[in-house]
Formats: sequence, structure tokens, C-alpha cells
Amino acid sequence: MAKLAVNLGGVAMKNPVTTASGTFGYGQEYDQLFDVSRLGAVTVKGIRACPWPGNPLPRHAEVPGGLLNAIGLQGPGVEAFIRDDLPFLVERNVPAIVNIWGTSAEEYAEVAAALDGRPGVSMLEINVSCPNVKEGGASFGTRVETFTEVVRRVRAATSLPIMPKLAPNVPDVRPFVRAAQEAGANAVSLINTLPGMAVDLETRRPILANRTGGLSGPGIHPIALKHVWEAAQVAEVPILAMGGVMTAKDALDFILVGATAVAVGTATFLDPMAPIRVLEGIDRWLDDHGIADINDFRGTLQL
Repeated sequence: MAKLAVNLGGVAMKNPVTTASGTFGYGQEYDQLFDVSRLGAVTVKGIRACPWPGNPLPRHAEVPGGLLNAIGLQGPGVEAFIRDDLPFLVERNVPAIVNIWGTSAEEYAEVAAALDGRPGVSMLEINVSCPNVKEGGASFGTRVETFTEVVRRVRAATSLPIMPKLAPNVPDVRPFVRAAQEAGANAVSLINTLPGMAVDLETRRPILANRTGGLSGPGIHPIALKHVWEAAQVAEVPILAMGGVMTAKDALDFILVGATAVAVGTATFLDPMAPIRVLEGIDRWLDDHGIADINDFRGTLQL
């Protein structure tokens, strides 16, 4: 069997597969179907300082090539997460990557400080790229100056590894990768969902109550692959790649162009076992191709 262990910015993962924030809850529901400790890490739903209700219903729409969502980062707040959800991940002994967000740079830092030193929390993913909230989220992720300010504030507030999640709706991700590194990031993750919209011809109204949402699923995989490839050209830190990972091939695409690890997201709505299926497929492919260590495969794209 091939060696699958990777290091994501200081997080030792037994294999390169985690979950995408917002698609896996906090792990408990899926643990009824498979042992979540089989994954390299679990990335949880976005956490801010206080409870947040998210956007009104309807919040999902199936579209050609994927799924539009406008959940709006619904969550229990950092104190409730620490009390009610984190103990499960500690018990399962699986690294927890906690996605954090806020409506100000100060709130990001507040959440980071609250999670600092908590058992089970292995890394903070800084969500500065969600298109589904009117304040915070993407408003910080599309300008290098505001992006850098948030990353610096979080870096100063915690000793944990930090990983900004980059926005895809920018002309070039490379300046953001450089800025993240200079501000003290240990890794970067990309891509988040792409802004999109769906309408009902009969009612002549938007399908989502929020009007617009974020597009995920197989339709965005080629876009994500391009962004990851470009990011890898300048990245001096590891990359967590996501965007339309439905199969082991999709995951291996990302690793081929330079990603250290991959996140499975929308696929879990079609098949709750998708993260395990992707993991097992990676293992088989490496064995079939005589690759003894996944780290030897990473970034071997021939141009």
C-alpha cells in the first residue's frame, strides 16, 4: 500500500482527504455511516463569535453541473461549538480544521483567540471568501489589503496553524497567496464557491430567498484546478484544494498540480460515503501506478 500521510501546514494528516466546510456539519451525523477518524481531518462548518441564523429558506437549488447554496454560514457560535461539538472530534482523535469568520477583522481575531489551545483543534481555516453573507465573508477576500489585515489579526491572536480560504472571483489568486504567506499563514485553501443565481420562469422570481448563492459541484472543477495550479506556482506553504471533488480522479488532479490535500464537499450530498470512496480510490490508483508515497506524486504535472 502507498504511504498516504501528508503534512498540511503543521497538521499531520494520516491521508490527504478532509471535508469541505459547510458540507459535513461537525462530523456527528456522518459518523453514523462511517468512522470519521478514517479521514485525514474533519473541516467543520463556519464558526463566528455569536450564534448566527444564516439566510432564510429556500437556501438550496440544484442546477446543471452542481448546487447553488445560500446557507449564509448558519452556526451556533464559538462557545456552543466548544461545549457541544468539539468533544466529539476530540473523542474520535481526528484533527479538526475549524472554519472561522466574522463581520470585522476584530471578530475573526476574537474567534481565533477563543479556539487557541483547545484540545482537538488542529488548524483554523479563515473564511474570507463566502459569497452568501452581506457582511464579512467575501468583502474581506477580494482586496489584498483587507485580506491581509484579517490574516494578520488572526495570526496575532493564535498559536494554531492558520489557513486562509481564497476567493475564486478575483483576476489572479497569486497575489493573495503571496499576501497570506507574508502575513503568517501556514497553508492556503481554495477554492470557495462561485457566485451564481437561479430563477423560476413560472413565478419570475429567484429560486433562492437570498437571490444569489454559491455554486459548487463538478461544474466548477476545471476552474478550481486552474486556480490551484496557479497558486502552486508561488506557494511556499501547502495547499488544501477543493471544488468539484466527486471522484478519486478529481482529487488526484489537484494533487498532480501541486495540492497537498483535498476536501470533499458537495459530493457528500449525493453520496454520504463520498469522502471514504475518494480516499480508497486514491489508494488504489497509487498502487496501480507503482507510486509508493503520495508526496512523490504531488506537483508532477508535465508541461
